[in-house]
Amino acid sequence: MATLREYLDEAGRSPFGRWFEDLDATAAAKVTAALARIEQGNFSRVKGVGAGVFECAIDFGPSYRVHFGKDGDTLAILLGGGTKKRQSHDIALAQERWANYKQRKTWEK
Repeated sequence: MATLREYLDEAGRSPFGRWFEDLDATAAAKVTAALARIEQGNFSRVKGVGAGVFECAIDFGPSYRVHFGKDGDTLAILLGGGTKKRQSHDIALAQERWANYKQRKTWEK
């Protein structure tokens, strides 16, 4: 089992949340189903994309992607989402956010 949390930038905004809010109802349902699988520990559609970031591919519409980092064995931090068309750009953003999350986490200790 995994617990999902959204990454918040320094201003307290969630890049994943902003992306998710712009999805239509059908796409949002598909993404929600993929997140439920991750919460259940099913990482069958997940691959590492470098720098500690993982990508869950959703074969629907423009081939949606959800990017996250794993903080320990039970916590997944949702970093953002996107599509296959912007995959390289979205991965780079997710990697920046993951590095920022880890850096801020060490400051909070």
